Amino acid sequence: MLERLEKIREAGLASITNASDLNELEVIRKELTGKKSGLQEVLKSLGGLDPDMRKSVGMKANEVKNFFAEKITEKEEQLVECASAVDGDIDLTLPGIEVPKGALHPITQMCYDLNDAFRSLGFEIYSEDDISSEQYAFDNLNFPADHPARQSMDTYWLEGTEDKSGTERLCLRPHLTGGSVRYLLEHGAPARFVYPGRVYRNENTDARHERAFFQYEALIVDKDISFSSGRVMIETILEKVFGRKVNVRMREGFFPFTEPGYEIDMECLVCGGKGCRVCNQNGWIEVMPGGVIHPNVLRSAGLDPDVWTGFYTNIGLDRLVMMRYGVDDVRLFHSADLRFLEQFK
Repeated sequence: MLERLEKIREAGLASITNASDLNELEVIRKELTGKKSGLQEVLKSLGGLDPDMRKSVGMKANEVKNFFAEKITEKEEQLVECASAVDGDIDLTLPGIEVPKGALHPITQMCYDLNDAFRSLGFEIYSEDDISSEQYAFDNLNFPADHPARQSMDTYWLEGTEDKSGTERLCLRPHLTGGSVRYLLEHGAPARFVYPGRVYRNENTDARHERAFFQYEALIVDKDISFSSGRVMIETILEKVFGRKVNVRMREGFFPFTEPGYEIDMECLVCGGKGCRVCNQNGWIEVMPGGVIHPNVLRSAGLDPDVWTGFYTNIGLDRLVMMRYGVDDVRLFHSADLRFLEQFK
């Protein structure tokens, strides 16, 4: 048995010495010390030996094992040093090769521009996870129990996520508005914050719609907020983003979490208000639904609606980018086609 261990030691040393790279050395290490190695077979047979021989063989086996570990470490250091050595034929004085510079995705750039604009107005930037719950996505926002948005035809529900009572379901957030209640529960009022992020809708895609897209929501909560101040803020933000005055209009709209609600349209910058497929041939495109925060939402956030009020603005980030660059199909921004994206460097 001792002679066998010595042969294993000599053969292992030869294998380690002849290893040409780190991958080969790792294979050799497993062959020499792994569960199916000759060394392990010797150790498994110790129980059948007499006590004196068992002691001698055990000591020799441990000696061989430690020997392998030492030689493998030395060989590993040698291979790493050789791999990092500079070839003597390389002229280090030659100029380097210019690496092409990358750029921010146009949607990311728009988000950063909006962040700067809102920060200048005293807003905080807030974020939350992409996975939400039925409570935050619908219940806290005054959605009725039978509202169609709760159905799987609109919302991506995550299977097997119900709690023990079977009542709490998780989903990919269908909108950002649930983050408003989460923020207010954490920080209270007064509040002035924005929360950008990706949302998910189970719907057909076309030039204006995607299943995963970006929104940018803003919320002000205070004791005395006028409805007209919301429009002033929107016009200011759009002017700052586009660098010029943008024509906007407000239309009455219904959203469960607002009372009253409105929809903000901006003049289509792709066609200049003449009509195209982006604006559905009417010269205007909806970019910002919103409205005065509903009293039930304030109650969900632990606030007294007789004391506090506020208003939402939900910006369709992808559509603003389309307006900025005159792009007529939102799907291009999510295509990962470098031929398209490199134009925005």
